[in-house]
Amino acid sequence: MTTVPKPNAPSVATTQVKRSATTARPQTNEERRRAQRVLLRMPVLLHLPGKTNPINGFTHTVSATGAMVILPEGLPTGTKVSIENPKTQKKVEAHVVRPPQMNPEGSLVPLEFTSPSPQFWNIFFPPTTN
Repeated sequence: MTTVPKPNAPSVATTQVKRSATTARPQTNEERRRAQRVLLRMPVLLHLPGKTNPINGFTHTVSATGAMVILPEGLPTGTKVSIENPKTQKKVEAHVVRPPQMNPEGSLVPLEFTSPSPQFWNIFFPPTTN
């Protein structure tokens, strides 16, 4: 396998996947992911440093390393938050990894946990197929 930089991307390498003995293709986003994503809609509370009231939202997808959450408004990239699962009252530290995208329900905000926390969502993730 070889790595080649993505066109117009800041020195990010992608791995090639062999299709046959003579051809290769770039990995898909799904193949590059570090953790399996699961569609799960559940309420969450986001606590921001210095703010007394949490932001109410809900998940779109979750993984052992974070979540895509839907909030009434977006948060800037790099924003540090504490995400709470109100059902279990567990909290985990996270940060916004990319700018939010608008969707009919609100802002899709991608969050990454400071460290992997697969038990946070209180679900079992399917095994990875590698």
